[in-house]
Amino acid sequence: MSVEASIAQRIREKLNAAFAPLSLEVIDDSRRHLGHASMRGLGKAAQAGETHFTVKMVSEAFKGKNRIDRHRMVNAALHAEIADGVHALAIEAKAPGE
Repeated sequence: MSVEASIAQRIREKLNAAFAPLSLEVIDDSRRHLGHASMRGLGKAAQAGETHFTVKMVSEAFKGKNRIDRHRMVNAALHAEIADGVHALAIEAKAPGE
């Protein structure tokens, strides 16, 4: 993973490595939240203007898991990005066939 990679690219790379998804979409929703007071001082993500994301993913890793467990798995994989200032992460995690 490149040191200069965007937050979105880091998210993509980490999710690919952790879940080997059949499909993965990482959507940067940050532009819709520019200027919000809650965005000040959030770390590297905020400085890069990348703070809000939607992740849509289908992976065998989610088979037999409930929605909360799936979200916990994704949040754990992206712990560093969340700590760096990703303020919001909407997750759509599905198993194949759902």
